[in-house]
Amino acid sequence: MSAEATNPASPGAVTDAVTSAVAPTAAAAPRRRGRPRIDLRRLGRAALLGPAARDRLPDAISHVVDAHRAHHPDADLEPLRRAYVLAESSHRGQMRKSGEPYITHPLAVTLILAELGAETTTLTASLLHDTVEDTDVTLDQVGEQFGEEVRYLVDGVTKLEKVDYGAAAEPETFRKMLVATGNDVRVMSIKLADRLHNMRTLGVMRPEKQARIAKVTRDVLIPLAERLGVQALKTELEDLVFAILRPEEYERTRELIVENATRADDPLAEIADEMRSVLREAGIPAEVLIRPRHFVSVHRVSRKRGRLRGADFGRILVLVNEDADCYGVLGELHTCMTPVVSEFKDFIAVPKFNLYQSLHTAVARPDGQVVEVLIRTHRMHKVAEAGVIALGNPYAAPPEVQSAADGERVDPTRPGWLSRLLEWQRAAPDPDTFWSTLREDLAQDREITVLRPDGGALGLPEGATCVDAAYAQYGEDAHACIGARVNGRLATLSTVLRDGDTVQLLMGQDPASEPSREWLEHAHTPGARIAIQRWLAAHPEPEGSGGTGEVVELLETAEVAVSRKAMEATETREIRGARQTGVARQTGQTGQTEPEAAVAPTVPATSVTVTALADRPGAPVRLAGCCTPVPPDAVTGFAVRGGAVTVHRVECAVVARMKGAGRDEVGVRWGEAAGSETSGCRVTLVAESFGRPHLLADLTEAIALEDAEIVSATVEPPSQQRVRHTYTLQLPAAARLPALMRAMRNVPGVYDVSRAQHPASAH
Repeated sequence: MSAEATNPASPGAVTDAVTSAVAPTAAAAPRRRGRPRIDLRRLGRAALLGPAARDRLPDAISHVVDAHRAHHPDADLEPLRRAYVLAESSHRGQMRKSGEPYITHPLAVTLILAELGAETTTLTASLLHDTVEDTDVTLDQVGEQFGEEVRYLVDGVTKLEKVDYGAAAEPETFRKMLVATGNDVRVMSIKLADRLHNMRTLGVMRPEKQARIAKVTRDVLIPLAERLGVQALKTELEDLVFAILRPEEYERTRELIVENATRADDPLAEIADEMRSVLREAGIPAEVLIRPRHFVSVHRVSRKRGRLRGADFGRILVLVNEDADCYGVLGELHTCMTPVVSEFKDFIAVPKFNLYQSLHTAVARPDGQVVEVLIRTHRMHKVAEAGVIALGNPYAAPPEVQSAADGERVDPTRPGWLSRLLEWQRAAPDPDTFWSTLREDLAQDREITVLRPDGGALGLPEGATCVDAAYAQYGEDAHACIGARVNGRLATLSTVLRDGDTVQLLMGQDPASEPSREWLEHAHTPGARIAIQRWLAAHPEPEGSGGTGEVVELLETAEVAVSRKAMEATETREIRGARQTGVARQTGQTGQTEPEAAVAPTVPATSVTVTALADRPGAPVRLAGCCTPVPPDAVTGFAVRGGAVTVHRVECAVVARMKGAGRDEVGVRWGEAAGSETSGCRVTLVAESFGRPHLLADLTEAIALEDAEIVSATVEPPSQQRVRHTYTLQLPAAARLPALMRAMRNVPGVYDVSRAQHPASAH
């Protein structure tokens, strides 16, 4: 309950330490234009004066009004006046543990939101956010006096107060809380401001209670603030949590900041002056500010870089008026200074999942120090600081509906992550699944952006795979995904994606497609995990299946059927003798074994003509089974035991091995009848595919439609959703081979068909 929060017991409070440590730098370039920290005790005394006359605002909320008018000069302040009157009278007599009147807490929370640019309805609900929980005021009374919007917000915040965010959190309660947040982000905005003020005034609580509240803030509320884009709240919460949970490291970091603030030279100020001159000469109106890093940021940089230099304690912020000016500034800085190209990121063209937009770059000073630079418009800066709070009232007149590249509605008041969250909770088979996947997602503090071939982009957590990308783009339709191309190259669905990758997802056409059980091992996003778990729950694995999954079982069944058909075709064509003679043969000259497994039968002389055996013009000719040459392949031959000539494609691996062994080549060429419609041929093809149900049935049907007969077939067990098939086929004519290979490639799931380049298996 927020009434338990109290002021720090000692003057060295966390927030005061932060303020004093960075004060020298902040004075040169304030992080946020605004008033100094409000004296809550003075606000408390003003609150005790009670409501003012109806025709003027109470003095106690004058600071809130000033901050609100800075963002909304035409706002109607009457609701604020009435909300303060009700809140003050309701909380009168209630005191915080620090001895201050309780009304100082809702006043402070409302001031935080006002400084971030929240609209009037949010501020009204903020003033009243504890009245229903801690006083006799009812929701119906709030609704009657202030309308349904304020009633809804107060109700939502009241429910949040009852949520246990810790390890024993009740999942269904938390899910309902997030649904309320998703329906109106202002609920969570008020909650975050409420937690920030309580963290600022946490000092007199017992250390164990401070630690418990800080851990909850770290694990749940800070990630939520990050995903809602409210960086101003997130960074201060991080510093406050850091001071409580890691006091020794916090103190060392504070000393580093204080030491840097006392330096005579300031590299950030020097390069900021240089940038102002460059942009002034270029005629680009811009505001160049120094952004001191907050405590946690300094700590992270020190762990990454070791000894810190002056430029490591802050960044340069360049604010301009138009989007185009951002790129103009970038060009001027890269032209007149030494850019660090590896540090460039464009979050304007591809915004982050929490609505953040900015250009990031870095320039190097002559002394080797690297200065990070942020370039954005004033509007982008407002959103970067306040996130969803800066986007206004989602219940206002709806803006012009826009459409994203994938056809989804773009809601400017709802970040992509929050929209996805609502989808997760609807799709989750049970609250526990939703809770566990959400906790995993909140633990991901870094995001990558992958691009789609159509120009769209997907925001995914670091470590996401193609499985995650498929479900992020297609939802449950991703069950039909059969593979992906990453940066133009074929990749398995388990491939881990990197920032900036281009991902093309390959979708099957079979409406009965279903996800592989292996996908769950490679899914890292809640959307993907929930969708797969939901399907698995609806399709339990049959008992006794051994966990191999439907794809493997179907492949094994189909392989048996294909092998049976191949044996029947072999018997009808009476080629058993050819198969028996197609074993490895011992050569007389070298003692090496020539791979002749599954060679085709001896072919008529009219098909292949021997041109370099003058003493054996009628020598029998065989086509090698390792590469199954067909017209018009370039071919060569080798004499084997018994006077026969075996014909290989010139690129066959066996040819190189035979030459290396000193075997003499025999000149061969195709006869005139070799390519005719009446001359049949045998060929071995290798099909590479992604595993899916009914794949072999579709492949064998495609082969049959091209009048090819299967002599033998081998299907290797699936590996990482890939399946390799090897077919030895009898064609009515060699000229039919290109059409056959095209037909096989057109089967959904097959991504490559090639001629065999290795010895075929004997059957």
